[in-house]
Amino acid sequence: MFACYLLRMLSYYVRWHMLEAWRPLLYCDEDQHAKLLRDPVAPATRSKHADRKASTKTTSDGTRTHSFRSLLDNLSTLVRNTCTRPHAADADAPFDVDTKPSQLQRRALDLIKTIQL
Repeated sequence: MFACYLLRMLSYYVRWHMLEAWRPLLYCDEDQHAKLLRDPVAPATRSKHADRKASTKTTSDGTRTHSFRSLLDNLSTLVRNTCTRPHAADADAPFDVDTKPSQLQRRALDLIKTIQL
């Protein structure tokens, strides 16, 4: 039972770090400094940048804005295929073929590398 709770907490922790790293690609507000300055009791308001990102559905560089789920779905197309040549002399030597990441996928993977634990 404890292991179940531990795994659940770990998954939320990893998801939180991924959301923080992917803020530029998601519908999230990137102005974290304003969050420190606002009144904690007053209703939260979005920055103008976040409103623009949500209304145009594009980031500041013109790429499509994603939800966390849609970005994960996009990243799920990255695969490593293990291939073999059935009628070759070295048929027992499999080789890997990796799909080439798109510009969005490359940026998302680069942002993940910036996470500091």
